[in-house]
Amino acid sequence: MDNNNISLDRRGFIRRLGLGGALAGATLAGCTPAAKKIAGGSSQTLSDIPTDRMTYRINHNTGDSVSLLGYGMMRLPTVSGQSGRESDSSIDQDAVNELVDYALAHGVNYFDTSPMYCKGESENATGIALSRHPRDSYFIATKLSNFAPSTWPIAESVKMFENSLRYLRTDYVDYLLLHAVGGGGIPTLNDRFINNGLLGYLKKERNGGRIRNLGFSFHGDVEVYDHLLAMHDAGDVHWDFVQIQHNYVDWHNREGNAKRSEYLYGELEKRNIPAVIMEPLLGGRLSHLPDHLADTLRGHRPDRSLASWAFRFAGTHPGILTVLSGMTYMEHLQDNIITYSPLEPCSAEEMKLLDHTATLLDRYPLIPCTKCQYCMPCPYGLNIPAIFEHYNKCVNEGNVTESANDPGYAEARRAYLIGYDRSVPRLRQASHCTGCGECEPHCPQSIKIPARLRQIDRYVEELKQN
Repeated sequence: MDNNNISLDRRGFIRRLGLGGALAGATLAGCTPAAKKIAGGSSQTLSDIPTDRMTYRINHNTGDSVSLLGYGMMRLPTVSGQSGRESDSSIDQDAVNELVDYALAHGVNYFDTSPMYCKGESENATGIALSRHPRDSYFIATKLSNFAPSTWPIAESVKMFENSLRYLRTDYVDYLLLHAVGGGGIPTLNDRFINNGLLGYLKKERNGGRIRNLGFSFHGDVEVYDHLLAMHDAGDVHWDFVQIQHNYVDWHNREGNAKRSEYLYGELEKRNIPAVIMEPLLGGRLSHLPDHLADTLRGHRPDRSLASWAFRFAGTHPGILTVLSGMTYMEHLQDNIITYSPLEPCSAEEMKLLDHTATLLDRYPLIPCTKCQYCMPCPYGLNIPAIFEHYNKCVNEGNVTESANDPGYAEARRAYLIGYDRSVPRLRQASHCTGCGECEPHCPQSIKIPARLRQIDRYVEELKQN
């Protein structure tokens, strides 16, 4: 990869500031030397990363003082040094323990997990790490991830909840979510949570104290979102919080209310329901902007990372309880702690700049994949997120061209094909898609996955022919 042709990513940024040390992807132990100063004229050093300046928001339902930075336990480090969503190796528990210890020491107290994260290992790893600390020093959020029809009978879903308590080594969950409602529309919502009596069970568990806050995370059909809020209005259920996708691209610049976080957030604000934020970086895309967009943001704040812009945007809205970040590496955690210790809200001028950046970014033919892995595993072995990630990377680097007559075509062709074979094994590439469509209903971004894979395969074949 030619690092001169891509925007500086978060790890590169932190290294430039002297905060990355020798964390080449696998080593997470300890802090880097404190003598190095942050670039841009600041006198701040690693030892100066504040432990007592975290921004907190109050949950008016329970009085919880929640850190604005929440730890998403979906991309935990593995023994291979990769994210637990992208690697088949097991979770590196020592690394998780160290990250959790560091987060707690610097004011982070909200930890979000699920039975399905990290191939089913996240809850156990989270429980091990957190149970080493006093139970009243952190809040645990987990989910009822009963996606498979085999888990829809109430006994099976209750078993999932009981297993979560056991893996998390706790007698109660602070924040429990109905996971990823919206996919499949209202019929699926009813099958998963309503017709089987599960919602009634969860309300009783909240009354009994084993669930302190009950909410849902939303992906998909906005009719389901409106329906659940109408249930709240009618008194059928009280939602203590709701988790939505929210970032400066989704705020205005996506089609339909289901993707416009301005609408999703606004509906919660009307009802005074605290919002928990997921995908503030759109799966990392907002920390890897095309060069000219990245340069504009850096021109305004040269001593801060691209990611910090997205996190500041998310935290600026007052109804946000916490903003989740799936932090695999120590430098991600450190960067986000700096951003929220304390939060400097975006000014009106900066909000306009981010809105303009989102408008320009929408003109790029990127595939809106956030690497959530909900489409996986593919029954035919494709690595769908990796295929999309390589395509988007090449778009950002200018290595997706329209014609063999374009300047630099030969170089771009070589970069795409060689990079494709290196990042995605050939048996897992788009050419092996059968179009079965099993992946598509599970995509929170409503990507037409088989059609996109066919598009990429045609493009690759054209490159090979040329």
